[in-house]
Amino acid sequence: MSMDKPHISVQGLNVFYGGHSALDNITVDIPDRQITAIIGPSGCGKTTLLKSFNRLIDLNEEVKVTGTVIVDGLDVYNDREVDPTYIRKKMGLLFQKPFPLPMSIYDNVAYGPRLHGRLRAKEMDRLVERYLRMSGLWDEVRDRLDNPASRLSQGQQQRLCLARALAVEPEIILADEPTSALDPISAQHIEKTFMELKQDYTIVVVTHILRQARRIADYLIFLYMGELIEHGPAEEILNNPREERTRAYIKGVIS
Repeated sequence: MSMDKPHISVQGLNVFYGGHSALDNITVDIPDRQITAIIGPSGCGKTTLLKSFNRLIDLNEEVKVTGTVIVDGLDVYNDREVDPTYIRKKMGLLFQKPFPLPMSIYDNVAYGPRLHGRLRAKEMDRLVERYLRMSGLWDEVRDRLDNPASRLSQGQQQRLCLARALAVEPEIILADEPTSALDPISAQHIEKTFMELKQDYTIVVVTHILRQARRIADYLIFLYMGELIEHGPAEEILNNPREERTRAYIKGVIS
């Protein structure tokens, strides 16, 4: 796996909300086709870092960003030609709480492809099935695709949101604590799906669950009070952290 040109490269990134510094001089490359977990105590900047990749933090008027985030060679903050919508299309996003659209299961998955082009009904059927299979939901919903998505359990809704995110054919999947609102079985489904998807996608997951990071992460980023304390192969950091604060967090001394 070549690390010459990572999908996402962050260099000297600073993020301020009003006068408050949320991220301080972050420099890190996100490895392609691996699962990168961003870990650290609450309020340390994990979600801010994740949302800086696809410029979702722009939606907050108070935010000020300096430094660079390079996505596939594009400087997404400093290049005026860059359209945030184009960057966001490259990245599927899963939130903590599932947000299915107020429409049928089928239409949730078909929504993105319909926005981006015309497909014949049979092609759309195939596409909807493909992404529901990829998210591990097809067998549970194949006979009720016309039902409202709101009737699904929360775990099923999260897998539907994953199918919807995949349907716009992103290259990167960003997930902000995607299993924290789910029961253990549904969480397991999402983790298993991520493990399968990393063959084709770069996946970045914010998690406060260290056990989850141990199970799924290939690469770890540890943030503390807006600073990047340590990053590297997950096994190395979890078993032999170099920094004292990382050791304390992994032992549960700081949380």
